[in-house]
Amino acid sequence: MASLSSRCLAEGVGTFLLVYFGTGAAVITLLLAAGTKPAAAFNVGIGELGGLGDWLAIGLVFGIIIAAVIYTLGRVSGAHINPAVTLALWATKRFPSLDAVGYVVSQCIGAAAGSLLLYLSLGASAVTIGGLGATSPFPGIGYGQAILVEAIATFVLMLVIMGVAVDQRAPPGFAGLVIGLTVAAMITMAGNITGGSLNPARTFGPYVMDGLLGGSSLWVYFPIYLIGPIIGAVVAAFFYDRITAE
Repeated sequence: MASLSSRCLAEGVGTFLLVYFGTGAAVITLLLAAGTKPAAAFNVGIGELGGLGDWLAIGLVFGIIIAAVIYTLGRVSGAHINPAVTLALWATKRFPSLDAVGYVVSQCIGAAAGSLLLYLSLGASAVTIGGLGATSPFPGIGYGQAILVEAIATFVLMLVIMGVAVDQRAPPGFAGLVIGLTVAAMITMAGNITGGSLNPARTFGPYVMDGLLGGSSLWVYFPIYLIGPIIGAVVAAFFYDRITAE
């Protein structure tokens, strides 16, 4: 096993890549749609260019970069790149407490770095128009509804992770592909409801950099992206252990 410092570095870089490319796809979609008339009140920025097709494209970018990170960095750190995943593995006693703290801190730093580099790559419009891809509930979606959607989507993601990556009986070589496609599917469905975060670090990075770079403050929504994904991931991990205990 690699040292904790090497594993934390891999987690930071992996989460950086996730945020830079994944939220970058969302920002570019918003920039392309800027100035167009929404087809419906439910379309806020994203949606004018094809509705669900936009979310499919964004979801696939997230899914592809996650698969790439798993296949390249997974052998170093396990490629959690998501505090909810790390905490679920810690809760089920698969991960030491010190390592979990190091992973979560590294993931959050990597996410913030991804948002900063995205701003440096695209300029001020990435903040003023794209909001650095920050997630928030869409019109008509209540706080509780948003938590529920994030919890369910992350439950599915973590259940897949348990089955194809954590369980030693899983066929080798498919984890990155299956996990990436699952993320793409969850974002395609949940994107126009909550933004489809499934990952507290993915939301943390844009929130921090939006605040530092003069963008909108959305911190009032941050508990959604903590509570929902963490509950969903932890419940999925315990559920998988329960159904495979026999």
